[in-house]
Amino acid sequence: MQAAIEEAWKYQLLTYPNPAVGAAIVKNGRLLSIEAHKAAGKPHAEVEAAKEAYYLLTGDEKIRSIEDPLHLHNYLTTHAGELFVDATIYITLEPCFHYGKTPPCTFLIRDLRFKRVVVALPDPNPKATGGIDYLRQHGIQVDVGVCKEEARDLLEPFVKWSQGRFVLFKLAQHLNGGITGGTISSLASREFVHKIRSKIDLLAIGGATVRIDRPRLDARLVGGPAPDLLIYSKEQKFNKKIPLFSVKDRKIYIEDSLEKIMKHKFVMIEGGEGMLKATRGIVDWYLWFVAPTLSKEENYKIEKKVTFLKSVKIDKDIMIWSRNG
Repeated sequence: MQAAIEEAWKYQLLTYPNPAVGAAIVKNGRLLSIEAHKAAGKPHAEVEAAKEAYYLLTGDEKIRSIEDPLHLHNYLTTHAGELFVDATIYITLEPCFHYGKTPPCTFLIRDLRFKRVVVALPDPNPKATGGIDYLRQHGIQVDVGVCKEEARDLLEPFVKWSQGRFVLFKLAQHLNGGITGGTISSLASREFVHKIRSKIDLLAIGGATVRIDRPRLDARLVGGPAPDLLIYSKEQKFNKKIPLFSVKDRKIYIEDSLEKIMKHKFVMIEGGEGMLKATRGIVDWYLWFVAPTLSKEENYKIEKKVTFLKSVKIDKDIMIWSRNG
């Protein structure tokens, strides 16, 4: 289960509006696959894990080229035979029990006749729950609650945007806390941020940052759509030659309040000390990118407590997920 959770964190927020979910398959004490749901509309974690496990056991190259979830489901149930009858699948979230953009994973698990299913958390979505009971009714052993606290952290953004909204504050800084001096983060870190930008409903930034940094604030590094933009500023006049104003297919709001944030489900905030202070009461999570460099500039002049949830190395940087408070 820990391996499944680790894999899911790689795609945290990138599956919006779906949750980040990981799955791992074990057979006869051998770990066959560790996979995750990568984006809305793509195969769920259980399907990805079954696909990789099937390939490892059979060497069937054809399945590697199948990406459509329904086609994958049908191919696996037609060709897998009894490969999974003595296997266990570990899933960070209860397998879905409804038709959405993909078929129910519960049916795939049933059809492949897994011996055992281990689930970290029941699905909080009423439309998707029911899979645990269904599998038990079909004679499959289902254990629930393994690594539930770690899985709950992983699931938190999905729960928040499903119930209202989720607000993320992204920051890039030097090792000593400095946040100025041009580009700070590595290309890999910036690409990850652009992936998030391509998913969000709204990006918020302070007017001072716009005037000083003259950013573009799009998702060009990953070829994604640019997010709509809220510029938080008492001064409404901006030089329209600043690159962000030339980005196509986006709405730009210039407002002296943050109320626009409350009208969206998934919002990311970027900026410096001013935005940190202005948004401290509405941010759910902070995402820090810490570069292995020192800066001559001053660091934040703000007191703030956060709870670290997950940290990973991304190229030369450290990426830290943290909860507000």
